[in-house]
Amino acid sequence: MADDRHQMWRPAAVATFLYRVGRLAFRRRWYVALVWAAVLAAVGLGALKAPGAVDEEFSMPGIESQKAFDLMEQRFPGATADGATARVVFIAPGGEKVTAAGNKQAIEKAVAGLGDGTQVASAVDPFQAKTISKDGSTAFATVTYKVGSKDLTDASRTHLERAVDQARDSGLTVEAGGSALGDSGGPGGTAEVIGVAIAAVVLLITFGSLAAAGLPLLTAVIGVGVSMATILALSSALGLSTTTGTLAMMLGLAVGIDYALFVVSRYREERAKGRVPREAVGLAVGTAGSAVVFAGLTVVIALAGLADVGVPMLTKMGLAAAGAVVVAVLIALTLVPAFLGFWPNAVLTRRARRSGRIEESGPADAGARWARFVLRRPMPVLLLGVVGLGALAVPATDLQLGMPGDEAKPTSTTERRAYDALAEGFGPGFNGPLTIVVDGKGAADPKRAADTVAKDIGSTGGVVSVSPARFNDADDTAVFSVVPSTAPTDEKTKKLVTAIRDERPGIESRTGASYEVTGSTALNIDIADKVQAALIPYLIVVVGLAIVLLLVVFRSVLVPLKAALGFLLSVLASLGAVVVVFQQGHGAGILGVEQTGPIMSLMPIFLVGIVFGLAMDYEVFLVSRMREAYVHGESPAQAVTSGFRHSARVVVAAALIMIAVFAGFVGESDSMIKMIGFGLASAVLFDAFVVRMAIVPAVLALLGHRAWWLPKWLDRILPRVDVEGEALSRRPETDPAPAAAREPEPART
Repeated sequence: MADDRHQMWRPAAVATFLYRVGRLAFRRRWYVALVWAAVLAAVGLGALKAPGAVDEEFSMPGIESQKAFDLMEQRFPGATADGATARVVFIAPGGEKVTAAGNKQAIEKAVAGLGDGTQVASAVDPFQAKTISKDGSTAFATVTYKVGSKDLTDASRTHLERAVDQARDSGLTVEAGGSALGDSGGPGGTAEVIGVAIAAVVLLITFGSLAAAGLPLLTAVIGVGVSMATILALSSALGLSTTTGTLAMMLGLAVGIDYALFVVSRYREERAKGRVPREAVGLAVGTAGSAVVFAGLTVVIALAGLADVGVPMLTKMGLAAAGAVVVAVLIALTLVPAFLGFWPNAVLTRRARRSGRIEESGPADAGARWARFVLRRPMPVLLLGVVGLGALAVPATDLQLGMPGDEAKPTSTTERRAYDALAEGFGPGFNGPLTIVVDGKGAADPKRAADTVAKDIGSTGGVVSVSPARFNDADDTAVFSVVPSTAPTDEKTKKLVTAIRDERPGIESRTGASYEVTGSTALNIDIADKVQAALIPYLIVVVGLAIVLLLVVFRSVLVPLKAALGFLLSVLASLGAVVVVFQQGHGAGILGVEQTGPIMSLMPIFLVGIVFGLAMDYEVFLVSRMREAYVHGESPAQAVTSGFRHSARVVVAAALIMIAVFAGFVGESDSMIKMIGFGLASAVLFDAFVVRMAIVPAVLALLGHRAWWLPKWLDRILPRVDVEGEALSRRPETDPAPAAAREPEPART
């Protein structure tokens, strides 16, 4: 059987090419290091000289809310400028009214102070605008700024905070919300620091060497530096926003550590077999480096596939993150072997450096023991894994998508308290009014048509109030607001939006005017609907392309299908876990989630795109070692054990690092960041430890030789990439020497 496999397996040049790349990088380490230093310096200089990143407005072409917003910009030029706003809420002391003389005087004084800011366009007095609750306990003033929220100076924000504090001194309860307060919940670097710290501990335990632990961290940081500087340098030319690099930083750090980890681990393994450093580096890059290349390709496919969703911002984030992954791959193939050339023995354990004997460490046997445990009872392990993940996935059927706002922030924030005060004083729908844009160009009397539209919508069940219509200069377009009776994230509000849109054909036929529904609430509903509609096509495209790629890598029909099905299980289970905590509220207090609600609309897309790439990483690294052993003549069961002996410890370490990086974001105050961090950490946990470490060996044990079956006609047409390094095993030994007597090469320059 082994001979047949060798005859059928005609290795290609990928492993051989990467083997040469590794040896070249080792030999020309100074040149490689200087090239990367020059690249980092060049993009860093470009980032410093580049204009500031643009503040790109969120848009989603093809949805009604976006069309209505575009129509408003066209018919009301300048009126929809993205100026920052603040809504300052005044609440009278218990039993009093804001209209009482003392309270009224304090509010008017506060509004006058709010309007004194240099960047303030207007501050509307609540007594003039009649923005006072029916019971007289609450009032609010709207402050509009001349610039967008990200262009507000610290002085303007300080002025706002000081005016609010002075109003509180009068005995009123004063809270503020709106875009002028800035994004207080974004990640401030703490999550990354926590993730790197935990990753360092995991690497130190895995390798038992400070140098071996530090090398992946160092190269990952360099890779992230190159990626982020490039994004900043190109931000103005390519229209990249300040948020584009968020995903690139998160993924660049995670995969950068993991890819370097796999190469360093294989290098140590080759040294344990008696290879001299240069040969060990070449073999590590030729084998583990091949797996890095194809694992990186799966991540790039998943991220580039985000363009299929149809959200420009998401497309740019995906492509920027894909670029960061490409940089991580290139660094793992060139800079990591160059650093190993500088310090060939430093990455070995202290015991190996002292004794001169380099040997495999104990944890490798733990992986083999676990594999033998699964091989003895594959069916129970498979059933337990599938049933367990299936049970966790059940809550995902109750998934409700939306875009949480201030209501999801902690009660310790003034934005959340302002939201609650407005909901209590003016009704839950006040925080999310609908905007109706009436296009009267086709009507004989546009003003009468707009009045008819407003009257009909006002009589719809679930509508509390309708504001007077505001017309443009041409008097052919009107805009008015509709306040629902329910909160922005309530399912009844979604039904109201649908009902208003369903009334449109009848109203248009009577008036000759058309209208569209927009506003933040309608926009969030439309985004959720579009994302749900795009999720299945996105899954098909990404999973389909990755199956083809894995088909080429493993030359098997069943292994790629198993990989894809296992990924779907882990993603659905993680979505179910997110629903249980953030939507249903079970265990929410432990994570500091103070308000449950719908799941962020883009969360499923993020989860699928990111986790699919990472899941395929583990699949490639783990199964490629099994395939390598099988190609070299081992039985299917022996190949599974060999794969776990060599890869289990490294895959576990890589997964723990990923979980640490993502879980660090759970500590942030913003609920959406908590949600992303929790979802990604859960997905990696389920995929690495349940799917790849339990379900995969169980399935391979049950399939036996059939796992590696490939039709002959398909074998003939598929390209050959030799990810297992079969060509290298047939290569004449270039650096022969007995393992015990061989001394490492000195770190020559």
